[in-house]
Amino acid sequence: MTFKDLGLTPPIQKALYEEGYTIPTPIQQQSIPILLQGKDLLGCAQTGTGKTAAFAIPILQKMSLAHEVHKGRRQVKALIVTPTRELATQIGESFRVYGKYTNLKNTVVFGGVKQGAQVEALRRGVDILVATPGRLLDL
Repeated sequence: MTFKDLGLTPPIQKALYEEGYTIPTPIQQQSIPILLQGKDLLGCAQTGTGKTAAFAIPILQKMSLAHEVHKGRRQVKALIVTPTRELATQIGESFRVYGKYTNLKNTVVFGGVKQGAQVEALRRGVDILVATPGRLLDL
C-alpha cells in the first residue's frame, strides 16, 4: 500500500514524496482511512511510528478539500492541544511540511516565550492551531 492508495490529494502526496515518504506505516494505514471518513479514532503506537502524520494528513486532506476562498481573516478550524512546547513545535512543523502545497496556514502557541508574535500570527489568521494548554487559555 502507498499513500496514493489512500486516496490523498496530489498536493499532499507531493509533500510526502518530497519528504521521502511513499509507504504509510501500520498506524497510518489503519488510521488515515477511518479519519478521512470523519470517524473518531483512538490510536496507540510506539514513538517514531508516524502517529503525527496519521492524524495530520487526514486533517489537511479534509480541510484542503473544503477550503473556501477567504474573505477577511482566517479562523481556526482545527485545534491540536499538546502538553509540551517541544511536542507542539514538532506537530506544527509536521503540519507545515505535509500541508505546504495546500494553502492552509498553521501556527503554534506555547508558554515560556513572549506572546507578541503568537498573538500577531493569530490576528493574521490561521486554519490550524497547535497549542499547549496554558498558552491556549492565556490567549
